Order: sequence, then structure tokens, then C-alpha cells
Amino acid sequence: MLVAVAVVAVDQLTKWWALEALAPGSCAQPGACIDLILGARFNLVFNNGAAFARGTGFGPLLGVVAFFMAGVLLYLATKRPDRFGQILFGAVAGGAVGNLIDRIFRADDGPLSGAVVDFIDLGWWPVFNIADSAIVVGVVGIIAHAFIVGEPEAPGAEGPADGGSDDDVDQDGDPDGDDVEDDDPPVGNGTGDDRRPSPAGGDRSE
Repeated sequence: MLVAVAVVAVDQLTKWWALEALAPGSCAQPGACIDLILGARFNLVFNNGAAFARGTGFGPLLGVVAFFMAGVLLYLATKRPDRFGQILFGAVAGGAVGNLIDRIFRADDGPLSGAVVDFIDLGWWPVFNIADSAIVVGVVGIIAHAFIVGEPEAPGAEGPADGGSDDDVDQDGDPDGDDVEDDDPPVGNGTGDDRRPSPAGGDRSE
């Protein structure tokens, strides 16, 4: 849950900065973009479609899907038994919520019709934002983790650590499971002669 909150906070703060520092339109206009390195730059665009400017025109439908997916992902993030899985699901959920906020609060033509703020332009990839990055990294991490490590077992699902069971301990508490009584052997030589030495040390029969 904390990861999702952190992703939403960073996403909204960086979008607020982009709206204040950049101007929409062509980068040929003075002050519209900020050049970085290797052709990358900050370039403000508004996306009515899905992540990376895909599915333009399906904004409201994508908003409804994002709303339910965010709820499901947040639930899964809280139910994961492993910390790494919680982080990955939280990142995806946070990214979905970050873009969903844009669709809700920037809507002009109806519910969930708002445009998502994108500003990271690599020059060879559609312009995206922090929320898009969190979604992609989280999904790739979930798939890779499932293939490499596998799905973790829930706590308490494993049996005894040594593979044994309660049947290995008999009623006498013997861990070996042997049903041998620990009582002292009977006194006597087994011949029926129950004579015992007299207090004086001699043998006396009755």
C-alpha cells in the first residue's frame, strides 16, 4: 500500500511540475520543451488514450477499466505473502491510480474523459509519465518473478519442517514411535521362586 501511495505522489508532483514548467505544442516553440541527453527531453502532451498514447478515443472506457483494475491490484498487493510481490503489485496499482486521477479531475466532456499528462519524451518512444513507467516495470517484474521464482506459498501452508507427523510420537511420548513400555521389569528370576535374602544375610525359606 505504501508503494502505491508513493507512486501516486511522485506521479502527481511531476505532472504538476510539467504543467508549470512546460508548454504544450511543438518543441520548436521557445520554452516549450527542455532538452536532456541522447535526444531525450521533457515534452508536454495530453493523452486521451491508454498508456504511451495508445487507444486514443477510448478514454472513458479506459477510465472505467482503470478504476476497477486499481481496486483489484490494491487488494492483491495487500494479500501477497512476499514483500517483493507486494512492491510490484503496489507499483502497478499506484500507476493505475495516478492516471485515473488525471481522467477524473481533468474531464471536460463527461466522467473519466480527462486527458492524462505525459511529459517524458525519449525521442524514439511515445511520450509517457511516471505512472506509465510504474505500470510497465511492475508488470514486467510480476511476470519475471513468476517464471523465475514461482508463486510463493501462503504462511501456514507448509507441513512440519522435518517432514514428520504427529503419528510418529506414541502415547508414551516416545519420538521413535516404539510401543515399548518403560516400566521396571518384575522382580524375580522367572522360576516362581520368590525367596529373598534375609536381613542377616542368610538364605531362609518359608
